[in-house]
Amino acid sequence: MPANNRYSRQIILPQIQKQGQEILKNSTVIIVGCGALGTNSANSLTRAGIEHLTVIDRDIIELHNLQRQNLYTEKDIGRPKATILKKKLHDINSEVTITAIVDDLNPKNSEKFLSSCDLILDGTDNMHTRYLINDISIKHNIPWIYAGVIQTYGMTMNIIPHQTPCLCCYTPTLPEPGSLPTCATAGVLNTIPAIIANIQATETLKILLNKEFSTDLIIYDI
Repeated sequence: MPANNRYSRQIILPQIQKQGQEILKNSTVIIVGCGALGTNSANSLTRAGIEHLTVIDRDIIELHNLQRQNLYTEKDIGRPKATILKKKLHDINSEVTITAIVDDLNPKNSEKFLSSCDLILDGTDNMHTRYLINDISIKHNIPWIYAGVIQTYGMTMNIIPHQTPCLCCYTPTLPEPGSLPTCATAGVLNTIPAIIANIQATETLKILLNKEFSTDLIIYDI
């Protein structure tokens, strides 16, 4: 492998090698949410060589997003997150095939958007959407990785159908709207999303490469 190959520093890792890189090349990952978690995980996976990515988000970029959503700049304000993220990721790695969906994930479209992939990443900020992801995951036997951040801490958990507990095992009942704090009400330090998202991205690689992955709910407070 030439030393200047894009993935040369990754391919020499015994955990990946040429065979592993080919698996990543042929993997499809969907990221729901293009905020602080989604942009960070998408950045890492694009650079790692996941060559089929779909990013889903209905929102536009706002000024307060720039504090923690690393791939956006001031000139992107007012434009759709998913569309801009696709452009930024293509600039990072033009070999990657990226699909941007500017839409709200809901019960009517969740199966259409999520049912054909190898893994789903949670970059959302609400439990209702996470329950939708969980339903599709269980129905179609698709692994997904839950994540959330607020204030100075975050958490993430791998959910592998028929192998690990699912979201409903931990929280059987959907919390009442407004009952949980949000970044808008409680704040968030801009370093914690990057940490949690990169744990997500690392676990994604482990799962796709059939390596030993975490079966714990990981909680990290910086």
